[in-house]
Amino acid sequence: MIAYLKGRLTYKDPTYVLIEVGGVGYHVKISLQTYSKIKDEEQIRLLTFLHIKEDAHTLYGFSEEGEKRLFLHLISINGVGPNTGLMILSSLSSEEIEHAILSGDVATIQAVKGIGAKTAQRIILELKDKLGKSSDATPQLGFLKSSNKVREEALQALVTLGFPKAVAEKNIAQVLKKTGGEISLEDLIKASLKTS
Repeated sequence: MIAYLKGRLTYKDPTYVLIEVGGVGYHVKISLQTYSKIKDEEQIRLLTFLHIKEDAHTLYGFSEEGEKRLFLHLISINGVGPNTGLMILSSLSSEEIEHAILSGDVATIQAVKGIGAKTAQRIILELKDKLGKSSDATPQLGFLKSSNKVREEALQALVTLGFPKAVAEKNIAQVLKKTGGEISLEDLIKASLKTS
């Protein structure tokens, strides 16, 4: 998996960029959010997601971790592919998307080109808990905050250690509730291991 690309920006379009890394030019699809953030920098670093299909390997790029995380949440929904996920991120800001999901605002999500009522409802239904849990730890729009980075890293570590994802999420949530969210990654993992 390609986690990120760091190199020279050789071409920039509102829907994609070309980045030269070590003499190789990478075509990376981007959202308008990322497009507006990279401006005309010569050297850029984009977090990436590689989508592999039978007929294509497509790279998607993001200027910020929060946008990439939201993209991954969106494409986990049945009926929302990477191109649709990118369309949502181009139509609304990450904050607007999260707010619409948490408040159950079907109309805002349905306003995105290519999203029907059922898909908008499915996005809200399936992501409300995921985004809501991370908002419990921090009072503001939660999962874009750095404390969620610690949560995600801890979750990844527990899953790698063999914990089922649901159990790991529950343990982490219990520890964060007890500590009020002020805990280091190492301590969070250790405490989560003891919770089960």
